[in-house]
Amino acid sequence: MDLFDTHTHLDAPQFDEDREEVIARAVESGVTRMINIGFNRETIPSTMKLAETYDFIYAAVGWHPQDAITMQEGDLEWIASLCSHKKVVAIGEIGLDYYWDTSPKDVQHRVFRNQIGLARELKMPIVIHNRDAHEDIVRILREEKASEIGGVMHSFSGSWETAKMVLDMGFHLSFGGPITFKNAKQPKEVLAQVPLDRLLIETDAPYLTPHPFRGKRNESAHVRLVAEAAAQIKGITVEELVSITTQNALERFDIQ
Repeated sequence: MDLFDTHTHLDAPQFDEDREEVIARAVESGVTRMINIGFNRETIPSTMKLAETYDFIYAAVGWHPQDAITMQEGDLEWIASLCSHKKVVAIGEIGLDYYWDTSPKDVQHRVFRNQIGLARELKMPIVIHNRDAHEDIVRILREEKASEIGGVMHSFSGSWETAKMVLDMGFHLSFGGPITFKNAKQPKEVLAQVPLDRLLIETDAPYLTPHPFRGKRNESAHVRLVAEAAAQIKGITVEELVSITTQNALERFDIQ
C-alpha cells in the first residue's frame, strides 16, 4: 500500500505524548508520505521541524483564516522565505471560516487574497480551508486568478455546483473522514462525481476521525479507512484508488 495523507496536523498537542508511535503506526498501515500543515505562528515552526526530521513528511505553510487577525507585517515574507525550502510543497491552509467567528471577514479576505498573490508569485499550489464560505471562496479565487496555480480544496464539504466551479479552476478535491459517516450524504454524492484524476485523500488528524473511530483522536494511519470508503463510492478497488490518489498528490505537489 502506497497511501498519501495529504493533510495532517501531527505537530498538534494531541500527539505530544506519543507522536513517534503515531507516525510509526501510519508507516505500518502503508502510509508512505504525508503533508503536515503549518497554519499560524506556532504551527509553522513545528511543521518545519517534522518535515526536516522525517523524509516522508512534507510541509505546507500559510495563515489559517481563524488566525487571520494575528497575521502581522513580515509574516507574508516569512512564509515566502520558507517556500524555498525543499520540503515545503504548498501554501496553506488558507481560506475563509465563517463558522468560528474568530477573525472579522474583511481581515480574513485580505489575508486570503495576499496569500493567493504570494502563491502566484512563487508558483506554488494552495491548500484551501473553507467553512460555510463557499460563495466568497469561489469569488475570491476567481478574482485573484488562482486558476494560474491551482491547489487543493481540503476536506471538501461543498455542493457539486461548487465542486464544478473549483474543478474548472484546476483544483483538486480532497476528502477525509466524513465520507465514512452514515449521515454524510453530500460529500459522498460529490465524491462519486469527481474525476479520478482530481481526487485526493486526507485525514486532517487529529480531527474528523473516520468511522468506526469517530469521537476519538484521528491519526494518519486512518487514511486507509478513507481510501476504502472512497474506493467503494467510486466502484474501484482500494489498490486502484490508492495508486491514483497518490499519483495525483505527487503531481499536484510536484514531489519527485
